[in-house]
Amino acid sequence: MPPSNKEANKASMTTPARDSNLHLLLTSAYQNDNAVQRLFDLLEVPASTLRPASISVTRLELAQALNMLLFDKLLQEVPAGRDYVADAAAAGTKICFDHGAVRTVLRGKAGSFPDGEALFTRMFLPLGYQLAGLYPLPRINMTGHVYSHIDDPENIAQFFVSELHPEKFSAEFQSTVDAVLASSRDPLSADLLALLGKLADDGALPITSAQRLLPAMLGCFARHHDLPTLPQYEALRAESAEMAWISTEGSVFNHATDRVANVVATAELQRQLGRPIKDEVEVSRNGRVRQTAFRAGKVSYQLKDAAGAPVDISVPGSFYEFISRDTYIDDAGVSKLDLTFDSGNAQGIFKMTGAAENATTGTGGNVR
Repeated sequence: MPPSNKEANKASMTTPARDSNLHLLLTSAYQNDNAVQRLFDLLEVPASTLRPASISVTRLELAQALNMLLFDKLLQEVPAGRDYVADAAAAGTKICFDHGAVRTVLRGKAGSFPDGEALFTRMFLPLGYQLAGLYPLPRINMTGHVYSHIDDPENIAQFFVSELHPEKFSAEFQSTVDAVLASSRDPLSADLLALLGKLADDGALPITSAQRLLPAMLGCFARHHDLPTLPQYEALRAESAEMAWISTEGSVFNHATDRVANVVATAELQRQLGRPIKDEVEVSRNGRVRQTAFRAGKVSYQLKDAAGAPVDISVPGSFYEFISRDTYIDDAGVSKLDLTFDSGNAQGIFKMTGAAENATTGTGGNVR
């Protein structure tokens, strides 16, 4: 099993980032020391993940490496987020990566492609994540599943995995979903799944195996089906902005979230800078969790119309989010950070890729 938090923290006290397993993992992914150092400079890296370089990599180190790669990948797709992070770096402020999000479809049908969140749970569970909460999202016919890391829940970014329920929509909608997702291809081969099985059993992998598994896991955060036709996209969008998003983006990393001290002040500053920040801050029912976000960036595609002719279209892509979390006293009298989410908050944040950000003809976004 992986080392305890106490052991990991003790080891990290004398382990510079450059001499860590985490650095080795990231270097194997980038093949560029400068790119790796940039990530360490941008992000708060939990001490628990900085262990001396060795022949074995723990699940905690591998989870942190994946999170850092996902954060960096999202910045390449979201200009407003990239500008915000650049400002933070210039001011000497590191980003506290709170959570990331992905979207899936729970079809309830047997097939060769993992159904719903299973695409990700087969990675998350071996990486040391556990289900921390379920959040019904009835307004958008989805369910949110939150996964937090067993070994360091307050410092390792959580995952918010949302599943869409096609059966709650019209028969025509369900048929279109099936047609769009029929071409889905599993990104993980049998040998990679075997490595995840070993990681689940042992809590660690030889570093060469971990270096092989890391880019494969990163590749799961992508679209694994063919693009829809324009009529299919419009039919899905008429009933669900979320399914329309999934039809073009698939399971791309939907957003990354910066944990800030005062999300209201952060939002106001970004508004003054002219950045596309959400108008309101979402506040949880218990008042301890507050969230807002930049509006989604645009992505350009060519979709085929009913006659098979290509049409340029610009659709919502991913976005960058902000969150503030308060501490509270639990039943045992211990002060804890509120790591929960709120269904109302989540549904408000989903609007970043919703009706106000609907597709338009013509180019103007990142091209995929």
